Amino acid sequence: MFEFALAVLFLIITPGPGVLSAAGVGSGFGYRAGLAYVGGLFVGNALVSGLVISGVAAVVLAVPGLRGVLVFASTAYLLYLALKIALAGSKIAFIHADRAPGFWNGLALQPINPKAYVVSSTLFFGFPFLPQAPGTEVLVKLLIFNALWIPIHLAWLWAGVTLRRLELDPGIQRGINIAMALAMLMVVGLALYAQLSGPLTAPAEP
Repeated sequence: MFEFALAVLFLIITPGPGVLSAAGVGSGFGYRAGLAYVGGLFVGNALVSGLVISGVAAVVLAVPGLRGVLVFASTAYLLYLALKIALAGSKIAFIHADRAPGFWNGLALQPINPKAYVVSSTLFFGFPFLPQAPGTEVLVKLLIFNALWIPIHLAWLWAGVTLRRLELDPGIQRGINIAMALAMLMVVGLALYAQLSGPLTAPAEP
């Protein structure tokens, strides 16, 4: 169980599309938009976990070509989110991000994010500690996962909002938003490269 909790901690706390976009929304648009966005991420992540645990994801994602569609959709959507974060508060921009990403943006991200399926598959199909009671093990894993997921994402959101509240020079704030967006895209690129070279989901246990 300790190994599972440690794996969850490292998989979530390290920079990825979810935490970086949460910080970016907080930095660009404040707490209200950020909390709504994180709420959407949470519901979307719960949906992905349910699909993986039930085996539905493994069946659906076995359809030829669907993996490529997911990769393309997630890349395009994350680029859209990164642009909104990068252009938040920018006065010299060809696109003005007048509407902040919210609940539905966070919810929409997870089901098309290949990394979300890989993380859930790794955590729920690996690290067995109650082989005699698999149902109980899944429930315990869900509790541990969410007990770490929620505060970690809120901490990243707080970091983003803190940067916003420092009342930095507009040029510096704009640079921070752009840097967050670029960092998110770099992590996404690395994650997608890894997914393209390996299976999208782990096989279900016999």
